[in-house]
Amino acid sequence: MSKSAFLILLMCSFFLSTGTAANAADKPERAASAKKHTKKSTVKKSTRRHTAAAKPKRVSRSRAAIAVVPAVVSAGDLAGLNLTRDPLDLKSNVALVMDQSNSKVLFEKNSNVALPIASITKLMTSMVVVESNQNMDEMIEVTSEDIDREKNSSSRLRVGSILSRSNMLHIALMSSENRAASALGRNYPGGLPAFVGAMNAKAKSLGMLDTRYVDSTGLSSHNVASAQDLAKLVIAARQHQIIGQYSTDTKYAVKPGSGVLQYSNSNHLVGNPAWDIDLQKTGYINEAGRCLVMLANIEGRPIVMVFLDSKGKQSRTADAGRIRKWIEALKPDNLTNPLAAPTARNLPLVHS
Repeated sequence: MSKSAFLILLMCSFFLSTGTAANAADKPERAASAKKHTKKSTVKKSTRRHTAAAKPKRVSRSRAAIAVVPAVVSAGDLAGLNLTRDPLDLKSNVALVMDQSNSKVLFEKNSNVALPIASITKLMTSMVVVESNQNMDEMIEVTSEDIDREKNSSSRLRVGSILSRSNMLHIALMSSENRAASALGRNYPGGLPAFVGAMNAKAKSLGMLDTRYVDSTGLSSHNVASAQDLAKLVIAARQHQIIGQYSTDTKYAVKPGSGVLQYSNSNHLVGNPAWDIDLQKTGYINEAGRCLVMLANIEGRPIVMVFLDSKGKQSRTADAGRIRKWIEALKPDNLTNPLAAPTARNLPLVHS
């Protein structure tokens, strides 16, 4: 693993500390005693006034500090990648855009830095499952071993749910179902350790030298890769038609028990008729930020897009829109890296 990858692994567990505040003690005011009255009714009224006046009032002599919500800092932020500016004003700390037809890199931004990749991990999970030639109709059960104890995330698949390997793969790719991805790894010959070993071996065979996997879900921040590596993974995964199909379905229903669960794609662009997407995968954990990889047809060219560590729920897809707008404006034959092309600064952009 490169030095940059090792550095990111060390940093990704740290977060900003929060401020604390204490309230200063207040001094009560004392009220003077009320005068006594001879009439009975007057004495009662005076007593009530005296009681109310004698009750101490607390006056704050210091301004209470406002509680500060801890800021979530990604591994990319810790590495200073958020300081990198680009002409297209992308909101992702890392980006890589490549024309698959000729392997020409059209745009790159911090593309050689290994970062946590969250559920982009599931693309490699799907590769290992498909290439292992296991029975896709075999029924797999979700067990307590599939509960997320890394991030304590929820899942719609309860313990005891049973689905075919094919259906597990389908919802893991399309909706990033973590327990499905965990069950797929656990039901590999040799169990999860052997599955993770196969993931890393496949990455090495693809030349993904800055990549490391420790689980099949991506919930661990120790699953890392560079954008350059992920572009290789996208191209390799697209060679399997089932991965492209499952990852780009808009909706899919499964029956893990007595009821039916309806799943939707985690990437809203797949349902947009303006987009022609052959493969995609989203990902998110705090350390990774919002991530997205896609293989989309733009201006008649197969374009690989990788966006890592984006801020905001819609920012990664907005970045994809910016890139698409840029490609459509320049036309494929005239494309150059905008980091070296001042003309790219004047292109119309899609703002989030």
